[in-house]
Amino acid sequence: MVGTALLASCASQVMKNYVGGPLEVVMLDYGPPDNVIEIGAGERAYQWRRVNTEAVTGTTSGEVRQTRHGERYEVSESPGYVKETECFYTFYARAAGTRWIVTNFRKPKLECE
Repeated sequence: MVGTALLASCASQVMKNYVGGPLEVVMLDYGPPDNVIEIGAGERAYQWRRVNTEAVTGTTSGEVRQTRHGERYEVSESPGYVKETECFYTFYARAAGTRWIVTNFRKPKLECE
């Protein structure tokens, strides 16, 4: 999956390694793209979409407060939640005979690096 390998290190550094090589190598590593967009004569953008899911744990804390009636324990709770981040990884390629060669990539948004 794109998300697994690209999130293990800086996504842009991993993507940079594919520039100049055949697009089939990207597909062999990450599967078929989610979108293929014609962007000009003999040029395409290949895009992989991944949703990264992260469970954020809740917290509970408390403190003893002095009141007119003595001590009182106050509890503060923050519930856990699931955070989803949608990431797109886009490679640009140019036709070279029957193959497509990666010419560049679009840098992913910061939270997808």
